[in-house]
Amino acid sequence: MKQKYRLTVIIGSIVLFLDQVTKALVHGQMTLYQSIEIVPNFFHLTYLRNTGAAFGFLAGSRSPLRITFFILISAIAIGCIFYLLKNLRPGQNTFAVSLSLILGGAIGNLIDRLRMGEVIDFLDFHWYAHHWPAFNVADSAITIGVLLLFWQMIRKKTLTLG
Repeated sequence: MKQKYRLTVIIGSIVLFLDQVTKALVHGQMTLYQSIEIVPNFFHLTYLRNTGAAFGFLAGSRSPLRITFFILISAIAIGCIFYLLKNLRPGQNTFAVSLSLILGGAIGNLIDRLRMGEVIDFLDFHWYAHHWPAFNVADSAITIGVLLLFWQMIRKKTLTLG
């Protein structure tokens, strides 16, 4: 098996496993909107359900079209990731890692949307009353993957396909 696919399977599986296990623990051990203080005035575990995209974008509506939209976008993103992975050259391991993180996160959130029509969020960072939108392991992996991609582009190592 080529290294890029091995990286994808390993990293994507770890992200997916951690995402689904942490969401199951939160769902099984906490009640909706329950918050557990971990670091005063900075970090809580808070059980929330997000009907929107990352960080609550487009949240609020329970329309079947919204769910269809997010599932379609997830499927397109996953397809694009597989296309990019297929076309990576040998040695482009940082790109493979980036895409693997994004893939694992996208699949994790897609599973929630297919199962529940929304995503479980629970990582609640804040400075006193100023809260960053809650997120989860999948969102974290996607964000790290995107940042790694940008870092590679900034370093002038552009993604060359073929």
